[in-house]
Parts: sequence; C-alpha cells; structure tokens
Amino acid sequence: MAMPRGLRVVLLDLLVERAEFGHGGNMEILFPLAERFSTLEVLLLTPQFQSDDIGLRATQQVNSELIKLVKADVPTWDDDFPFVAIPTDSELQQACAGEVTMQRVALPPADTITLKKWLTSNSVDVVICTGSRRNVSIWEPWMEGVASILRAAVALKLPTLGICFGHQLLCQALGGDVVRSQSRTDLVVELQLSEVGHSDEIFANLGSPVCLFTHQDHVVELPKQAVVLGSTDHNSLASVRIIDEQEGYLPIWGLQFHPEAAKDRIERSVRLGHISAEEAKAFEREHDGAAILANFATVVAKIYN
Repeated sequence: MAMPRGLRVVLLDLLVERAEFGHGGNMEILFPLAERFSTLEVLLLTPQFQSDDIGLRATQQVNSELIKLVKADVPTWDDDFPFVAIPTDSELQQACAGEVTMQRVALPPADTITLKKWLTSNSVDVVICTGSRRNVSIWEPWMEGVASILRAAVALKLPTLGICFGHQLLCQALGGDVVRSQSRTDLVVELQLSEVGHSDEIFANLGSPVCLFTHQDHVVELPKQAVVLGSTDHNSLASVRIIDEQEGYLPIWGLQFHPEAAKDRIERSVRLGHISAEEAKAFEREHDGAAILANFATVVAKIYN
C-alpha cells in the first residue's frame, strides 16, 4: 500500500493573539490532517500585523521563494502571544507519521490572479481561514488580500475551510453580504441541516450536529456560488458550501461556528483571562467540532491520497 503523501497548508492565522483560541485552535484544526498525511507543512499568514513593505516585497516576488517573516516584518504584532517565526507543537508532531513544520510567511496583498499564481507556485494543497477579533463589517485594508486568496482558492478548487470570520469573508469575497448585529451571540446549539446539508461530507455521521457559536457579524446574503447546509434560530446562513457550474460541489466550506473550540481550550482560556467565566458557562455543552474537522480532513485525504 502506498504511503500517504505530504500536505502543504496555508493557514490564515487571524486570531494569533489568543493563545488557546488562536494557536490552540489551529492545532485542533491541524491534528486530523496530520494524522492522514506522511508530512505536514503549514504556512502561517498574519496579514493583520505585517508591514506594507513586506507585503510589497511579497507581491514583487510572487513567483519566487516564500518570504519568511521576522519580528520586524510585523510591527503591530500583539505580544500577548510572542512572535515565533517557526512555531512548534509536540502534540501535533506526534499525530503525524513524519515531519511537521510551521513557518510564518508574508502574504502578498494582491489581486486574485496574482494570488492564484502564488498558491500554484508554492504548491499549496489546502487553505484555511480562522476566526478573528476583527470584523468583516468593519473593513480594514489588509482584509482585501485575504479576500483575494480565498477567491483564488475557489478558482483553483482547493480544499478550503472558512471559520467564523473566515466564513463571513469567504461569502463576502464571492459576492455575499455581511452585517453587524446589535448584540453578540455566545451559545452551543444544534445546527438545523438543510436537505443538502444532511448528505454533505462535512457533516457525515452527524444527524443534528451541535455547534459552538461566538460572533456578532452575520452573513445575510449568500453569493451565487454557495448553497446553505445548515441554520440556527439566530443565524439562517450558519454553514455553506461553494459550488461550481461545471463541477458541482467544491471541497470548500464556510462555517459560522467554531469547530476548533475544544472544551479544554475553553477552560484554559478562562484561566488565561481571555474569556470570562460567564462566557465559558455559555459553552459548557459538548459539541461536534472535532468530528466536523475530522470529516474535513477525510475529504482532503480522499482528494490527495
């Protein structure tokens, strides 16, 4: 039997300043991928902190080697989580049969065509966009580069996962609309699957998945390229899948909820003071995030192995 190949992932690390929901959440996303591939290489992008100069260099060298970041390249870095150019995680390494590498690199803040070239020239297999403390409804210039890389991933039909902010930006980048609610939502609730959602791979073996939500922005209008997989009473477009006119369903999903918010991560976040005990109380119920992330990893493995 052939050995599974290695995997190269672009991870838009947009919640890096929160140790448990940021780095810890990333590890929850990456664990099931590490288990299914012989090696795992993760390119960590933090455009919310990178300087204009390093972005320009990355754009000028889009067909050249990746530009590896040093602390000077991210002048607005939030030091609540120390900058490490090459992060490591022993648990993630143990999950993989071979080597796991993570490297912080510069994102070219460019258009979709340029970022298609960047993804292709760097042999990227998967794109993941995390949640963020920022808001799509309160636009910041760096978000355009992230929107472009999501459009590029769709154009290349790369397996892609957008979580919370990533879900919202994926939908807006493709022509949908995102608005800000008057109040936050923090709860764990069952996702009401659509007919399409019931048969979708991301929810395999989950009849009524239980999901953790914490957000204030909402997708209120879908792009033409998306179908609804699931909704809740507070959010009618809580999970979507991207489609292509010729090829049908693409391996690209947007999830308004946080599958990576494992219970032990929440407990450590309370101890670190990143979330209040009251917020944590809203998240006491067990949810199906780990199974959903495993289903995404299974789809990726079917494509590449």
